[in-house]
Amino acid sequence: MHYCQVCVEPVIMMSEPPLARCPQCGSTERARTAPVFLVTGASGSGKTTIFPYLVDALPEYGVFDVDWLIDPVGRLCGGETMDWVNFRDTWLAVAHAVAQAGRPTVLLGPFSRAQVDPLPARKWIGQIHIAVLDCADDVRRARLEARPAWRERNVDEHIEFAGHLRAAGDIVFSTEKGGPDDVARDVASWVRAQAADRA
Repeated sequence: MHYCQVCVEPVIMMSEPPLARCPQCGSTERARTAPVFLVTGASGSGKTTIFPYLVDALPEYGVFDVDWLIDPVGRLCGGETMDWVNFRDTWLAVAHAVAQAGRPTVLLGPFSRAQVDPLPARKWIGQIHIAVLDCADDVRRARLEARPAWRERNVDEHIEFAGHLRAAGDIVFSTEKGGPDDVARDVASWVRAQAADRA
């Protein structure tokens, strides 16, 4: 969030890329935007598995697994239920921070466009592109059931969410064929193609 550094009272600035402008006094500061690429998928789709390969395939991007902030943000909730809306907004704020260094962001996490478009930080983000990692329901069930006992499962819930996401993305990548490095290369090629079209 950008606050005017000139006004006596705190005033939230407006997004006018590549600037932020104060609606009270008109002062401006740099506020670059960059596209965000959401690599989404229900649990068991392979997001965590392809992550290190995608980092290697897109060295010029900020690539993050959103699960990294679950524990710290959970602690900020003080033992209460996780605030998932603000969790997602936090990641958009991170993406905006990365954009200040002139780099787009790739977020691997179970986010949908409907979840991120209404968020306060959305106005500081460029275009959002969404790729869905997916697999057949029986494959997802087997993957989830093979996880350690301490990990959350809710298999039927994740299978239902997967069905929703299949129709919510710009493109779907199967994680059943080839290795995680192959999937990461395909996703990286898609990311670069979208960026080239935008340019």
